Amino acid sequence: MGQSTKLRRALIVEDEIMVAMYVEDLLIELGFEVAEMATNLDQALPLAQDGDFDFAVLDVNLDGRLSFPVADVLRQRGIPFLFASGYGSKGFIEGYRDAVRIQKPFLSQDLAQAIAKIAH
Repeated sequence: MGQSTKLRRALIVEDEIMVAMYVEDLLIELGFEVAEMATNLDQALPLAQDGDFDFAVLDVNLDGRLSFPVADVLRQRGIPFLFASGYGSKGFIEGYRDAVRIQKPFLSQDLAQAIAKIAH
């Protein structure tokens, strides 16, 4: 049986714990399960490599470090992801400028639309 395009379990990578909890609440409201949560790059990288989840929501800036190495690992594993950013398109490196992203602060429907885009 091939891999389902149904996304269910999420990884949240967000350095601000209150924002991470907000994203978790939104995902649960939308019917998703939060499998893992990381608040910094050192936590996020091993989860990206070995975690059991279907998609990820990545904050771009993790306490001054960028989350692109996490996105690289997810790409290698074929796991879809979206970026949450307060910076607009500046700060996105080559190769990620066309990635699905939502602008902080965002609402439930913004997150739902972004997940639908990565679920194809």
